[in-house]
Amino acid sequence: MIDLSILIVSFFFTKAIINGVGLHFVNFPNKVPYVSLLLGFNVFTFWIFRTYAGIIRHSSYVDAIKLLFSQISVLVFFVFINFVFQFFYGFKIYLNTALFINMVLSFCALFLYRVVVKQVFEHYFSERNDVKLPRTLIYGTDANALSVAKALKLETPSRFKIVGFVDRNSQNSSKRMMDLPILIQKKKLPTLMRSVGAESLIIADKSLSKEERLVIVEQCLEFNYKVYIVPLITDWENQKEISQKVKSIQIEDLLERKPIVLDGKSISKQLKDKTILITGAAGSIGSEIVRQVMLYKPENIIALDQAETPLHNLSLELANLGLQDKLITTVTDIRNKDAVDAVFKKFLPDVVFHAAAYKHVPLMEENPSQAILTNVEGTKIVADLSCQYKVKNFVMVSTDKAVNPSNVMGASKRIAEKYVQSLQLKSIAEKNFKHTKFITTRFGNVLGSNGSVVPLFTKQIAAGGPITITHPDIIRYFMTIPEACQLVLEAGAMGKGGEIYIFDMGKPVKIIDLARKMIKLAGFVPDEDIKIKIVGLRPGEKLYEELLNDTSKTIPTHHHKIMIAEEVQEEFEILHDEIEELITIANFHKKEAIVSKMKKIVPEFKSMNSAYEVLDK
Repeated sequence: MIDLSILIVSFFFTKAIINGVGLHFVNFPNKVPYVSLLLGFNVFTFWIFRTYAGIIRHSSYVDAIKLLFSQISVLVFFVFINFVFQFFYGFKIYLNTALFINMVLSFCALFLYRVVVKQVFEHYFSERNDVKLPRTLIYGTDANALSVAKALKLETPSRFKIVGFVDRNSQNSSKRMMDLPILIQKKKLPTLMRSVGAESLIIADKSLSKEERLVIVEQCLEFNYKVYIVPLITDWENQKEISQKVKSIQIEDLLERKPIVLDGKSISKQLKDKTILITGAAGSIGSEIVRQVMLYKPENIIALDQAETPLHNLSLELANLGLQDKLITTVTDIRNKDAVDAVFKKFLPDVVFHAAAYKHVPLMEENPSQAILTNVEGTKIVADLSCQYKVKNFVMVSTDKAVNPSNVMGASKRIAEKYVQSLQLKSIAEKNFKHTKFITTRFGNVLGSNGSVVPLFTKQIAAGGPITITHPDIIRYFMTIPEACQLVLEAGAMGKGGEIYIFDMGKPVKIIDLARKMIKLAGFVPDEDIKIKIVGLRPGEKLYEELLNDTSKTIPTHHHKIMIAEEVQEEFEILHDEIEELITIANFHKKEAIVSKMKKIVPEFKSMNSAYEVLDK
């Protein structure tokens, strides 16, 4: 009805113009039928091109094209009518010039009306929220950045007030996008942001390298500017939810390294159509190994853990993905040999990923018997049964804390490493060519794993602080969970047996710097909004972790992120007797006796900040 009203007004304007020069729009005294025909055909073209079907506040150039086509169709139709009447009857019904003027006026009025409504709507809502919305720059001027800007501008309720785009090049300094300025980055980004009063930045430039993105984030965090990141549009499953993809930078993004390139054929050969047993499958590492092994289409995955609820949650997660048929969950304690034996006997696994372990340093320092019974005896049970049931590959997940251990947990993992290596030596000595290949993987802290520092800091920030750090100089190596598990699969596939694989952990991270970054990412100021409290080293804790002990060397592999640590290997019989004695002592729960025996098995085990330091004297 509004469009029809505009057509009537346009007709009278045209009529006034034509009458002003002494001509007539319609060459008949009774003009009503012909004017009705003109308006009626206009409405018909509206219906054909659906010009009225769009939501006006979301009008785009497509709506303008539809209007133009409808009005050109009207012009062409009535010029053709005029031509027919001229040819057969010697006169025209309409003045062609008037038809053209009417078309131009109608199109302009119809288009202008939509533009006005759209602008008023956008202006009203953006102005209404001006006080609350942070002024935001979008880093990038490509299609990805433009799509993000458009989506955020239409978002309801709005979260950002976009004030411009940042261009690394100087080609567009005089140009504008979406009627917003394009700012050239000549100096550091915080200086540019300060000049336009911006409070936050959305990184949407798909051409940025990882290193360039990290530099931008570091600069912004230094001056307490909020930073957001958005993935490439081509990577999104649902492109209608563009604005929802804009998320705060996570600490994982800052520690992210180059993507790992896996030998898919080798891993697939090891896992496809095989039965895979994963111990500790409910843990952060074990559950990710389950997810990644699923990608290689095994026959079955036996997910073994003694933690009932997390194991149930894993089965529900995979059921939602339609993968429950491949997964068999079993609530079993690796310390119970009969129960684990029943699992091996029933399923006859081809490959074992052994991720079950106690890992918290202070807890194991207080409970050395539990560290031995789980990390040593549990590993021994699973490894022995792997030999008994002729498992092809046994891959053990170890830790950098096993290197020159300073705590019970690290020493228990080093003893477990020694035992599985000794089994390999025994098989070679016995010339058992169908023996199980025992492979150990050793890496540092896993970012975001259960009980790790990142979830702890997140909770402390949410509670308003303080963040607790044991020592201002403490450093750690970090990996993301998927990255660690990818390398475990790769090492398992390339292993010939007896190797201890160590992973390239990147640069070590100072924990106090990690805490400050997390505080800034949360939008707070370190030591003002959120305090950092130094609480002292915990029992058994080192200032830094190592990936090799003092006598070890590394051998490179075909994968640049994986190396082999050459450790001194021990004879099976001697080590077996020592470990059996250690397990017996552990069952009596005598702390000093347990730790004393551990130090004999692992001579490099020197306790730090611990009650067991007296045993080293």
